[in-house]
This record gives sequence, C-alpha cells and structure tokens, in this order.
Amino acid sequence: MSRIHNFSAGPGVLPEGVVRQAQADLWNHEAAGIGILECSHRSKQFDDVIESAKARLSHLLNLDDDQEVLFLHGGARTQFFMIPMNLLRGGRATYLDTGTWSDGALVEARRFGQVDVPFSSRTHVPQPGEWGEVPENTRYLHYTSNNTVAGTEFHHRPDPGPGWLICDMSSNFLSKPVDGSKFDLIYAGAQKNVGPSGTTVVVLRKSLLEHCDTDLPKMLQYGIHVNKGSMYNTPCTFSIYVIEKVTAWLEDNGGIAAMESRNIEQADKVYGLIDSTAFWQGKVDVESRSRMNITFTTGEPELDTRFWKQALEEGMSGLKGHRSVGGLRASLYNAQTHEAVDALVDFMKTFEQTHG
Repeated sequence: MSRIHNFSAGPGVLPEGVVRQAQADLWNHEAAGIGILECSHRSKQFDDVIESAKARLSHLLNLDDDQEVLFLHGGARTQFFMIPMNLLRGGRATYLDTGTWSDGALVEARRFGQVDVPFSSRTHVPQPGEWGEVPENTRYLHYTSNNTVAGTEFHHRPDPGPGWLICDMSSNFLSKPVDGSKFDLIYAGAQKNVGPSGTTVVVLRKSLLEHCDTDLPKMLQYGIHVNKGSMYNTPCTFSIYVIEKVTAWLEDNGGIAAMESRNIEQADKVYGLIDSTAFWQGKVDVESRSRMNITFTTGEPELDTRFWKQALEEGMSGLKGHRSVGGLRASLYNAQTHEAVDALVDFMKTFEQTHG
C-alpha cells in the first residue's frame, strides 16, 4: 500500500528519510549488532544519541550555557502542573489564555498559587500592548505559542516584565527562528513537530533550580532530572533517537530559517484559497493565523464531515477538526510535503466546484 498524505495534528508527519532510517536502525543501529529499541539507555550507543540530540537542540534554539535540555515523560500536560509545583509555590503567575492548552495549563496552576488571566480568546492572540503589564510580584508569564485546536499562533514574544518567561511550544517547536536564550523555561511535546509521542522536550534555565521546591516526589523535581541528565529513570529512548534524527534533518535542510520559509509558502497556499472564495471560511483572525494548524470550515457541519471523509478516500488523512470545536483542520508541520499541500488545495477546489 502506498503512503497517504498525513495532515494529523499529532502525532504528526515525519521526514521520510528519518522514518526509513528508523526502519533500518530498529534492527541494527550504528552497526552495533543491536537495534535502537533494544540497547540500554546506559550504553555508549544510546549516550551518543542523547548527547547529540541535546547538542543539536541547543544549537537550533540558540541556547546559552545556563540552559539545560531535558527529555521528560508525561507529555506537555505533566508540565502544566510540574511548572507551578516547582516554581509558583503559593506565589502569583500570569497566564495568557488562547485556547484549550493554555486553559488546561492555567487550571493546573491555580492549584499552587494565584493566577492572573489578563487575556482570553479563541480567535486571536494578544498583540503587543493589548493586555497590559505583568504585575510586579508575578513569578512568571506563561503562554502557548501555537494552539492546535483553535489554529492561532503568536508571531511575537510577549514581554514577561519582571517575571520569568515560560512557553509551551509544543505545536510550532522548531518551525521558525526563536532565540531560546530569551526564555527561562520552554516545553514541547515531541509528537507535534519533532518526533513521535513519548517524550517532552524541556529547556530549563539552571539558575531557576534555586527557586524550585525540593519537597516534592523526586520524579517531579527539575533539579533531579538536571543532575541525572534526563536519566533518573529510563527515558523514552526511541523517541529521543527520532528527535536526534529530525534535528539532524533540520540542519541538513537549511536550518530553522529554511523551515520557516517552507512553512510560510505552504500555509500561504491554503490560506490563499480560503481567502479567495466565500465557500471556505477561516476560523481565526488573519493576524493570528497559525502556520502549523490551519482551521477552516464550510459553515455547515454535515458538509465539513463529507469533506474530510471524501479527503480520506482520496488519500489525505487527519483533516477532521478537533472534537471540541468541529470544522476542519490541516496541520502543516515541518516535514509536510509540497505534494501533500498541493493535493489538499486541488481537492478543496474540486470539492467547492461540486458543493458550492
């Protein structure tokens, strides 16, 4: 069976070369006589993998010497409570609410301190100056850089004022140049744009460790994971292996700047069609549109369902909108192919001719 075009929001499309290399390395990785799924996480074989993954991520994100790359379990949702559990501790934090994932994060944060929410919207992200200033006694500002459900994306870095800057970058991680050195904590579920499910990349400023609560279960202490090099317990070795391969693929294909140009080109094709007709309707404000997750609709739920079902028959999967909001969604992560995007646009045109 030939491969279809994958527009899933996550786990998402991966580079073909990475997938084919993984096939070979499942059986025999680096001529070691053992596959990547079977080698010990304490072996030199895997140590080379994880150290290379850390180094590549540090380079791509422009991290400084005070920042540590961690590979943790539990998905981004675990970071929703692990961050305030370690850093809030009865204090005050500011959360910008732009949809499902930021809402989930702030709900968990309220278990550990006071949470201010100066902005909340499902159709756009706040522009600079739109939501006021961070209070002086705020420990940190948290925002979600891209919301997969709503289809919105920050195209600027919010000012945290006197607090630390924390960002959930799960769904646009490594999709455009970001100066990671400007952040105090970054986290990203790998399954959106940089690997398979099973690992969350966390970038932590080590100087924050002195502010972290140490009266916590060891698995929930950032300091433990930093001191143990993400090896306090057995990490998800295969996911980290794929992350290393994807970051190498990024470097070999022009780096983050080249990915951004590619992503803009692909997103413009789909948004250009949506804007050119009254049949298709975008679901968010133009200035807040996501390049990663394009949300749209015909305006009729039954017609939306017909679209994604027929698209699947034509070899395009993952176009059904999130179950909480309905509609349609096309995810154009870094590894999405031009062929897939062209096929989607052609099918949208044909569908409009038939049903418009």
